[in-house]
Amino acid sequence: MKTLHRPIAMSKTLTAKPHSQTAIADRQVTMANLIVRASHNLNLSEKRMIAAALATSDTTDGRALSDERFWTVKLSAMEYAETFGISLDTAYEQLQDGADKLLTKLIVRSERGRPGNEIKHQWLLRAVYAKGQGTVTITWHPDVRPYLFCLRAEFTTYKLKHAAALRSIYSWRLFENLKSWNGAGKWEPTLQEFEHAMDAPQNYRTNFKELRRRVIDPAVKELTEKNGLIVDWEASKNGRKVIGLRFKFRPNEQMDLAF
Repeated sequence: MKTLHRPIAMSKTLTAKPHSQTAIADRQVTMANLIVRASHNLNLSEKRMIAAALATSDTTDGRALSDERFWTVKLSAMEYAETFGISLDTAYEQLQDGADKLLTKLIVRSERGRPGNEIKHQWLLRAVYAKGQGTVTITWHPDVRPYLFCLRAEFTTYKLKHAAALRSIYSWRLFENLKSWNGAGKWEPTLQEFEHAMDAPQNYRTNFKELRRRVIDPAVKELTEKNGLIVDWEASKNGRKVIGLRFKFRPNEQMDLAF
């Protein structure tokens, strides 16, 4: 079974200006599909930080690829706490911890046209946590900037508030991957592609029942409850062996929709 690779038409309404009075929860998180479908190597709090930083960044201005003023953004613990519905103390802890750990986190993706080759990108060039101010200032790494700024095709964008309530990193990653195939209404990854995108632990990769119980079913359930999404899925098999997954998804018209 082959995964579709045709470009998907996405909304061209991207991130608000960084000095806008719009709360970051109402701004857009935008990434190239190549990055969305890669391995992110993030836990939930690290994912929150990356998403909040993307929502705070101005990714639309044409100068963003060459002007360093666009590459650095500041997150405040107060707005971070409000956005994700957590306590201020928890926000302080997550920002301080993330400022250290995000410097070692990598995006891992296959090289186009060379499926055996892996390309790795760092998310951040630097991160500074100001203890007395409750802020963290981060700078995007040069290697990842072309996949975050001034995108014109094959990108995914969504309002931060549509993922902020999620309490599982697997739900968030499933949400982003489905969103990247929004124009098709379906996502058909090989099992290996799915496990890679979800950053599934090795013991889940060797036991599909565990992958289903701990990753797929809980993520589908949370997206149904919190994102107004109807998701149907089935396993694709070669004999008795699961080799891929088929997801079909559509908005629940009776709910306030994230898609």
